[in-house]
Amino acid sequence: MVEPNELKPNTLFIQVSGAGLPEVDGLFVPSTAPPAESESGTVSTAGYWNGKMAWDRADGKSARSPALSYSNSYKSWRICRLDGHLAYDNTCDDELPPTDTEWHVYKKGVAPAPKVQLHYFDPRLPCPAPNVVFVIGGPGSGKGTMCELAESQLGWTHLSAGDLLRKEREAGGPTAAVIEECLAAGKLVPNDIVVSLLKSTMEKVTRTTGKNNFLIDGFPRSLSNLDAWYATFDTATELPKMLYFECPYAVLEKRILGRAKYTGRSDDNVESVKLRFDTFKAETLPTVELFKTRNKCVEIDTSQNRQAVYALVADNLAEYTDQELAAKPLTERAEMLLGLRPFPNK
Repeated sequence: MVEPNELKPNTLFIQVSGAGLPEVDGLFVPSTAPPAESESGTVSTAGYWNGKMAWDRADGKSARSPALSYSNSYKSWRICRLDGHLAYDNTCDDELPPTDTEWHVYKKGVAPAPKVQLHYFDPRLPCPAPNVVFVIGGPGSGKGTMCELAESQLGWTHLSAGDLLRKEREAGGPTAAVIEECLAAGKLVPNDIVVSLLKSTMEKVTRTTGKNNFLIDGFPRSLSNLDAWYATFDTATELPKMLYFECPYAVLEKRILGRAKYTGRSDDNVESVKLRFDTFKAETLPTVELFKTRNKCVEIDTSQNRQAVYALVADNLAEYTDQELAAKPLTERAEMLLGLRPFPNK
């Protein structure tokens, strides 16, 4: 068992919701209960019980402190009612209360069992500002590949505005109908919807994972995109850095036509490639030039081999990258993306 003086401070918050016993629902904060000896003989410390993190109810109404804790005797996490009686439990040895498995309704509980959500920051306070890097480049410039590598090997979160819009449409969110109408007509989705979706996604990721480094792939595509960004994040916010993946058209065309036999994408053909590239030059390059005038644009020649491009990307993200993650060996998937090993035959 870890000694109390070796425990890192408990700075996590927990939201409990959807319980059949409504009094159980609410926000749970790191326990401030004074040190005491638990039922298994373990001496607790602030924020801990039985050697694992523990939480009090934020409203202070629970008769038992901590109200959410781990039992060494029963090898389970426990959530108590206001009167201190056990209502729900989850048998496991996880270091933190499980968020992806169903809790058990105990004797003093009422079905259904609640959902448990971890928060890395106090949800009653504004979410910490995200650290954003925009990634821009023509079709076939390698944005998706490099963003996937940065996510898996460097710990950054990769967000694609297009992917988020499609997910929102499929989930039937409040703006799903507008998104569906725009995508079906081949129109651009209103900028405020795109930026609001990016912001809400970043806040969710930051609060639930503690990560706040984001690569936004394919945004801003236009100066109007950037205006919407400022309207949401305030003009006082520092302009994010941009990684501009520069690549000659001939190389882009060769890449896209080469991948067409595998992707099955309807727009991977000569006519579509030319149209997409011309649209990129007309709408997006003025945005790139603006970032260059602000000394916020790093131009990366992606006509080089993938290993060289990835090294440049990693170097430009190093200031905010967890160096322990960066030092880990490449995964098999990363080696495939870098061309260091072949993809398996289908």
